[in-house]
This record gives sequence, C-alpha cells and structure tokens, in this order.
Amino acid sequence: MHDLSFFLELEARVWQALKHGDTETDAALLDEAFLGVYCTGFVGRDEHTGQLSGGATVADYTLTDARLLPLGPGRALLAYRAEFLRTGQTTPEAMYVSSIWEQRGGHWRNTFSQDTAEGGPAPV
Repeated sequence: MHDLSFFLELEARVWQALKHGDTETDAALLDEAFLGVYCTGFVGRDEHTGQLSGGATVADYTLTDARLLPLGPGRALLAYRAEFLRTGQTTPEAMYVSSIWEQRGGHWRNTFSQDTAEGGPAPV
C-alpha cells in the first residue's frame, strides 16, 4: 500500500488543475463514476471538470492535517484540511475534505470526494 505522501500528491494534482484551469488533468484524475458531495449538492466528473470551462477556480491553496485510512487492496481514503483562496476573492476559506482513491486499470483515480466547510454545525 502507498503512504500518505503518495495520496497527498495525487490530491494536490487535482488542486493544481483547479488552480491552472486544467480540465484535461482534472478529468484524468477523476473516475468516470466520480461522485462529489458538496454543500451545493451532488456532482459527477463532468460537472467537476465543467467548472473549469471559464478558467481557474482557485488562486492558491494549502493542504494540512492529512490522514490516510486504507480501505483494502487498491483503495484508500484521504482526509485533510484545505485552506484556499477562490479566484478573484480576497478572503481565504477552509474546509475538511475526504477523498476515496481507487486503483483501476493500473491508474489511481478519485472516485468520491466530500467537502465540509470549516466552522459548520456540530454533528448530529
């Protein structure tokens, strides 16, 4: 099984795609069946990559407090805190992210991601 730094590098490639408006790299890292769960609702790979049609969505980002949870052969959950600045904004935001990475066809793909804004309500 790969270590934490391996999965952080994969995740950082997704963030770099958002920072550079790189639809091709974003699509290559997301599985065709990708599911994103965000405060705005559910999105698939096409919606995730589609946000880049107007260019970069993130001006800068930092990933911290990462944790890795192995889920079996060829599968792992990466959880971390992201602090980021949206393109055209001046106030940084923070959220907690969990991403499931799976090895399919010899390549690692992100199959699931969920974002939780920092400072949200307590769990029920």
